Amino acid sequence: MDKIRRIHFRPEFLNRLDEMILFKLLTRQDIRQIVYLIVDQVNERLGDREIVIEHTPEAEALIVEEGYDPIYGARPLKRYVQRNVETLAARLILEDKVEAKDIIRIHVDENSHQLKATAVKR
Repeated sequence: MDKIRRIHFRPEFLNRLDEMILFKLLTRQDIRQIVYLIVDQVNERLGDREIVIEHTPEAEALIVEEGYDPIYGARPLKRYVQRNVETLAARLILEDKVEAKDIIRIHVDENSHQLKATAVKR
């Protein structure tokens, strides 16, 4: 707050600030943990179908790289997972390529270097 007071702001504005919360930037390890949390949430939604999504280490690295934004935190990561991982899984399900107890494995395509999804029997 002292730093804020040194900058010229009108007293009315300063009186409205009760408290400031400063956050540390998320590290790549933090982002990795958030990826697991987001995928776990998706797996909970797929629980009634007995389908599980897993990702390879290469896919995880790509998700972290593409979804990481030090300014906006985990918001872009969640959108990235929705747009890429969930969409790939949904396509497999809608195309009837996945059955109960199957695993949807998210991996990186060697040629395109993009995420791909494959149904794997448990």
